[in-house]
Amino acid sequence: MSRYLPLTGDDRRSMLAAIGVESVDALCRDVPDSVLLKEPVDLPFGRSEMAVEAAFVDFANRSLSPGCASSFLGAGSYRHHIPATVDHLIQRSEFLTSYTPYQPEISQGTLQYLFEFQTQVALLTGMEVANASMYDGATATAEAVMMAARVTRRRRMVLSGGLHPHYREVTATSGRYLGFDIQMMAPSGTDADDPAALLDKDTACVVVQNPDVFGRVRDLSPLADACHDAGALLIVVVTEPVSLGLLTPPGDMGADIVAGEGQPLGNAASFGGPTLGLFATRERFVRQMPGRIVGETIDANGRRGYVLTLSTREQHIRREKATSNICTNSGLCALAFSIHVTLLGERGLARLAAGNHAAAVRLADQLAAVPGVEVLTDTFFNELTVSLSRPAKEVVDALADRGILAGVPMSRFYPDDPGMAPLLLIAATELNTAEDMDRLAEGLGEALA
Repeated sequence: MSRYLPLTGDDRRSMLAAIGVESVDALCRDVPDSVLLKEPVDLPFGRSEMAVEAAFVDFANRSLSPGCASSFLGAGSYRHHIPATVDHLIQRSEFLTSYTPYQPEISQGTLQYLFEFQTQVALLTGMEVANASMYDGATATAEAVMMAARVTRRRRMVLSGGLHPHYREVTATSGRYLGFDIQMMAPSGTDADDPAALLDKDTACVVVQNPDVFGRVRDLSPLADACHDAGALLIVVVTEPVSLGLLTPPGDMGADIVAGEGQPLGNAASFGGPTLGLFATRERFVRQMPGRIVGETIDANGRRGYVLTLSTREQHIRREKATSNICTNSGLCALAFSIHVTLLGERGLARLAAGNHAAAVRLADQLAAVPGVEVLTDTFFNELTVSLSRPAKEVVDALADRGILAGVPMSRFYPDDPGMAPLLLIAATELNTAEDMDRLAEGLGEALA
């Protein structure tokens, strides 16, 4: 234990004497006795390092890793091939150990790659400016709603039923304490979602996802026009940035703010993290955008350099003037994203997106022929919803026993909605082989027989 707890008994006695107390317990004398534990918590006592490693390996083996199975998981976290170059570069010490640039202009390398990242996000989303990243897609969405309130000076927000439920919950939690009137539309596996019908003179924004949580792809141009006619902003959420290599960018459909998740490019799914928030908007709104913005300039000697152009966090300016209390950006994940996009290039990203869509089309056709499976999503990118003849959770559990991760049961997100019980969300990427699809179709057929 001395490897991790190097203090001796004499060290502790000396420290306690310097503080002026007789024991470590005396340090807790201001804590009410009623909240102190009367006995140890129900956890095992200390064990050797080898024993602890063996215990955690056992825990890990209880999970079926997507890397060891035929995986069709998606729902906001997607598994793509990550070139070895990405990990090689981000693990260089100058990148891996760097953190928030508190003396930013000294960190020219960090600022340059963040500038390139911003440029890539702006180009992908069809927007004019992007920030240096945020925590994840959910908090980026909440920040977008708060920004819309500042821009429009309104406090009513409409959240589409097709918005990822985690994003809805994070946004609602943030808005609750800011006095927002958040209207959440009911989720539906059909195309019944029409946010434009809820617009009024008090609406600050409408938040929609494309492709949405059910996998549906839509033309958002009519909704953008309706929002602008009502004086509201359109916020578009993108959880699968690979789709932007094939679909019309949100900015080209009239979006005012784009919030999204960058994990699928350069970052492994890793059982849910770390993730990367994307945020882009129109230049006229730039001073209301949260987070940091890196800009390019010229120094006194005429050399190109990079600076923090805007940094509207509460750590940098007066709290009442801050646009966000998010205290950092996902810098290393942003670098991984940027390297992956650079390696792909415009044509490579387009080919990757087209390959993902082709895989999903093949899978949809294959599943449509399985008795007991109905494909509900007719316009999709690489993810679609199917309805099964029995509860999807039961089928997913049965297929997991066969080494197949069949997708995400929608009842996991909506446990109180009986209509969600038969719905299964299935994603297909370039990593899903024809053999994987055959196994899934065969497994579903047997589970539903």
